[in-house]
Amino acid sequence: MKAKSRSVLLILLAVAVIAAVLAWIVAGLLNRSGDPEAKMTQAVTPALIEKGAYLARAGDCVACHTSHDGGKPFAGGLGIASPIGTIYSTNITPDKKTGIGAWTYGEFERAVRRGIGHDGSALYPAMPFPSYAKVSDQDTEALYAYFMQGVAAVEQPNKANDIPWPLSIRMPLAYWRAMFSPAPQPFVAGTSDAQLARGAYLVQGLGHCGSCHTPRALTLQEKGLDETTGSYLTGAELNGWNVPALRGMPHWSEQELVEYLGSGRNAKASVAGEMTDVIANSTSHMSDADLQAIAAYLKALSPAKGPAYQHQAERSAATTAKLTAAKDLTLGERLYLDNCGACHFVSGEGAQRVFPRLDGASVVNAGNADALLHVILAGAATPSTERAPSVLPMPGFAERMDDAEVAELATFLRQGWSNQASAVTEQQVRAVRSALHP
Repeated sequence: MKAKSRSVLLILLAVAVIAAVLAWIVAGLLNRSGDPEAKMTQAVTPALIEKGAYLARAGDCVACHTSHDGGKPFAGGLGIASPIGTIYSTNITPDKKTGIGAWTYGEFERAVRRGIGHDGSALYPAMPFPSYAKVSDQDTEALYAYFMQGVAAVEQPNKANDIPWPLSIRMPLAYWRAMFSPAPQPFVAGTSDAQLARGAYLVQGLGHCGSCHTPRALTLQEKGLDETTGSYLTGAELNGWNVPALRGMPHWSEQELVEYLGSGRNAKASVAGEMTDVIANSTSHMSDADLQAIAAYLKALSPAKGPAYQHQAERSAATTAKLTAAKDLTLGERLYLDNCGACHFVSGEGAQRVFPRLDGASVVNAGNADALLHVILAGAATPSTERAPSVLPMPGFAERMDDAEVAELATFLRQGWSNQASAVTEQQVRAVRSALHP
C-alpha cells in the first residue's frame, strides 16, 4: 500500500513539474509575442532612412535575402542549408504583394526581434532574431523606415522551403523561441566605456557574430549570446569551414582587426569562405569608429581556451632553411615550392596585405582541415572594397593536383614552420573535392 501511494505521489509530482514547465513556456510566448499594431515613435525623414540603410549594412541583411544567381537585392530566394533541410530567404522589399510592403511596423518588429512571421507563424532561427532582440527600438524603427522607403520594391514570390514533413511543422519553433530567444529589452553592455559598449552592441546585436562564431547545442541554439557565458565567440564549424574564436584575438592587434573587417586583408591574413560576403556586403561599409569599437570589444574579451599555436622561432627557422636549401625535400615541400612559394615565400610569412601569412594562420591550424583544402582546391579572392579596391585572387589547384598531392601539400602546411596541426588524408581531400561546385 505504501509503495502504491509513493507511485501515485511521484506521478502527481511529475505532472505538476510538466504543468509548471508548460505554463512557463506559455507565459514566455505571451510575454514575447509583441504587438502587431505597434506604431513608429519617430517621424520618417531622409536622415532616418539613411540611418536605416547603414544599420541594414551592419546587419548584413542583403547577404541572406538576395539570391546568389543574379537575384535582386533583398528579394529573397537564397537557399540556406540547415540540419532539417533547405530554408529559402524571403522577399523583404516593400512590394505589397510578395514582399513586406503591407506590413505594419509592429509586424516588422515582431519578425526582426521576436521571430514571429507576418501571419503569426514561428520563424526558423536561420533568421538571427535571438541576436536582433538586442537591437534598440530606435534602430528597429530606422530599419523599418529604410526597408519601406529606401529599398526598391521587387515582385518575386517566396520559394517554398525544402523541409520534409513532419520537420516542416512550425509549432515547435514557438517553444524553441520561448526557451532560447530573449525578449527584446534595452541593451545593457556591462561597461561604462562608451567605445566598448558600442562594440558590444554591434557584435551581439546587428552584427550577430555569435551566429557563426559560437558553438551550438544539440537543440541548435547558440551556447551563449554575450560574454557572460564562456562559450560565446569561442569558434565553431559552418558548412565545412572552421570558424575561429574571436575572444581576445591574442595574435592580432586592434588595428589589424580594423583593417581586416574594413578591407578583407591585413598584415597576417586575407579573407576567404563565408566571411568574404560579410566583409563585402557589411563591415567594409561601416564607419572607422564602429570598426574600432568592434575591435576594442573583441580584444577586451578573455581569450578562448584551446590549443595555441605560438610562433616558435626555432621550428619556423628550420622549415625556412630547408626550403631555402631545396635539398632532400618531401613531396609536400616540393609541391609548396612549385605552387605556393612565389607568393607565400619560404618563410611562410607572405606579403603584408597582399599574400596571407601561413605560419600560425588559423585556417591552416584548424582542427578541421576542410577550409584549407577548399582554398587549395578552389582558390579564393579578396572582395573589392572602398578601402581596398583591388581584387587579389588565388588560383585553385583542383585540376593541377590529385588527392594524394593535395593531402601531402596540406599536411606540410599544417606541420611546417610553427604550425602543429594533424596530417591530412586522401579521403579528406576526396570528400572536399566532391562537394565543390562545378
